[in-house]
This record gives sequence, structure tokens and C-alpha cells, in this order.
Amino acid sequence: LYFWSFFSCKKFFRHSTAEASVCGLIGGAPTIGFLGYAVLAPIFGNNATTGLVVAIVAIVVNAIAIPICLCIMDPEQHQDPAIDPKAVGAVKKKHEHKVAHALWNALKEPVVWSPILAVIIVLCGIKFPVKAEPTLDLIGKANAGVAVFAAGLTLAGSKIVFNFEVIYNSIIKLFIMPALFLLLGKLFGMESLKLQMLVLAGALPPVFSGVIIGSRFNIYVRTGTSSLAFSTLLFAASAPFWIWLARLVA
Repeated sequence: LYFWSFFSCKKFFRHSTAEASVCGLIGGAPTIGFLGYAVLAPIFGNNATTGLVVAIVAIVVNAIAIPICLCIMDPEQHQDPAIDPKAVGAVKKKHEHKVAHALWNALKEPVVWSPILAVIIVLCGIKFPVKAEPTLDLIGKANAGVAVFAAGLTLAGSKIVFNFEVIYNSIIKLFIMPALFLLLGKLFGMESLKLQMLVLAGALPPVFSGVIIGSRFNIYVRTGTSSLAFSTLLFAASAPFWIWLARLVA
């Protein structure tokens, strides 16, 4: 779905590769890390299964989709010379291994290496000191609020447009993604409750990080923020539909 949105944006709507890379996140990644637990827990319960579904989808979004976006976009090519004078010479250089260079630039971004580091820490079974838990817990609870606030600032600073591209992005995110999740989950015999959670997770609005990344590099800002705003409003209507349909099918 990320590449579906990417190629649609590039070929059909005639955007640049960098713009299409951000568009891929709008249509192909749910805001699971920020709204996932807040939406799923009241419906399916505050339990380990809910947390596991949210965690797995969040790992896919943060450790796979976002790095792909930044790798394709290549952040170094979009640095503002006024902010980073060293980027002037770097932009002019021709690299023999462009893909590897773009991947390295993406890996230097905190939004990429931090979730990957978190996955490694969990897989290695590293435990943090008990005394550090209150501080880490406070940061974790502030995460969603700060992200929503940052996305709100981006929305407030951009002129909202309403066109066919915004509708198209919203349909892919709110309807095509959960429909495919439901179809594939049923095909592979997923357990009913987990399938319902996965479908609702896929029906969440676009990941806020896509809008924040676009705003940072001034790429796909107006259409991206408009798609996020419209999708968030439309989610109020689409969520009950997917809750009902997933229960019926699963």
C-alpha cells in the first residue's frame, strides 16, 4: 500500500519522487503509535493482546515504512543550506552508490534509528533500572500528545485544500487498507479478536510522522496535511463501519 500510494502520486498525480515518498506514508501507514492504543483499548480491553497488536503494527510503520520513505526521499538532498551550510557541497556531489547513500542519510534521522534501536533492545531482553521507569513512563505518556500538537501546528500553518487527490489518499488509507487486512486475515485464518484489532488498526488516519517529515523538508505539505485533516474527520464515520464489518466477518 505504501508503494501503491507512491506510484499513484508519482505517475497519476505527477508529483516528484520526494513528494511521492511522503505520500506513501499518507496512504500506506496508520498512526498506530499515537492513536492505536487509545482507540483499541476501550473497545477490546487493556490487555497484552491489544498491546501486542499495536506494538507489531507500530514496528512495521516506524522501522520499515518511515525508513523507506526517507531512503527514497534522501534527506540530504533537501537540507536547507541556510540551516546546514555543509549540505551545499554535499548536494552537488554525485555518489556512485546513490541508494546506499540515501539509506545512510535516512538511518541518521532519529525517527528511523530510534525505533530500530528500541526493537533491538527488546529482542535482546535488556532491562532498564527500576528507578528510571517513572521518567521513561512520563516520556511515553507525553509522546502522543506532543505528536498530535506538532501535527496540529503543521495543520494550522498550512492552507487546507479539498480536491480529488485528498479524497483518493483518504480512501486508500481508511477503506482499502482495512479491507485488505480483513480479506487477508480471513484468508490466512487469523483468530477473530486479533483480526478485528488489526482491521481497526489499519483503518486509523495516516501516520502523523508523514506530515511532520513533509513539513520539516517542505515536501508535499499542503496536500499531505489536507489528507490528514480530511481522513481524521472521515475516521469518525468509517471506524464504526469497520468495527461492525470486522465483527460480522471475523
